Amino acid sequence: MKCMKNSFMVLLTGLALGGCDLFKIKEELPQMEPDKVAVARVFENFLYEEDLEGLTSEAINSEDSADISDRYVRSWIQKQLLLNKAYDEINFDEAELQRKILDYRYALMVHEYKQLHIDQNLRTEVSEEEIQQYYTNHEDNFELKQNIIRGLFIKLPVEAPRISKVGKLIRSKKPEDRDELVSYCYQFASFYSVEDTVWLNFDDVIKNTPLSSIPNQEQYLKSNKYVETNDQNFQYFLYIYEYKITDQISPLEFVRDNIAEIIVNRRKIALANKLESDIYTQALNNNDFEIFNEE
Repeated sequence: MKCMKNSFMVLLTGLALGGCDLFKIKEELPQMEPDKVAVARVFENFLYEEDLEGLTSEAINSEDSADISDRYVRSWIQKQLLLNKAYDEINFDEAELQRKILDYRYALMVHEYKQLHIDQNLRTEVSEEEIQQYYTNHEDNFELKQNIIRGLFIKLPVEAPRISKVGKLIRSKKPEDRDELVSYCYQFASFYSVEDTVWLNFDDVIKNTPLSSIPNQEQYLKSNKYVETNDQNFQYFLYIYEYKITDQISPLEFVRDNIAEIIVNRRKIALANKLESDIYTQALNNNDFEIFNEE
């Protein structure tokens, strides 16, 4: 373990020192190396063919490979120009730059280690009981910002066959009629949503339809359960089982996926915090660190 720690500190130190070369543009202007093939130059800095090795290993063909290389070269040129301009405009404190480089590299390495630990230990399955409990405990966080509906919506080209039958099918509660409706929509509808358990954003449903000009959605939803309308190209069918308006509490079904994501993200944070705590506690117990001159 001590060998590992020593190697880690040597690596950090080496990374910090290695970064110094980046900030010597104005002091030491390198010349083109005669035994290398240059592909680009910015002032006296050169980019060589060997610097592009490995960039195109996953390219599908030579055209993709050339495109990847070209983007990299242009990006390198842009960065070199910006760096050169920065030195013209700013009097950098080299010591402060090196401190920031070390801090950044340290943070990056710690982040990678934490991410590895999370990937290896994260439980991504979220039970229905966990979702329900979170929803119950945080209902006020799920206030709706838009009107939503639970119902059926179908958009059909006006030339669709047997279109007059759709209104009857969409209002029917018979399983066989629902099966026929699904089959019909699959064949002829430009868009449809016939899952009656799914909540939909009402604005998304009526977008680009004659219903989008409704002046008062709340009143419209209260007054209409079944709507059939059309424009020049399409016939629209809307059957509303249930609706919720802005500022009401969202139904669980509408936010279930969001809650599951929140729970998983909380687990990630908990794993990262526990990792830090465990490492600190272990080091403290092993007397691996000291704080001198502590009052």
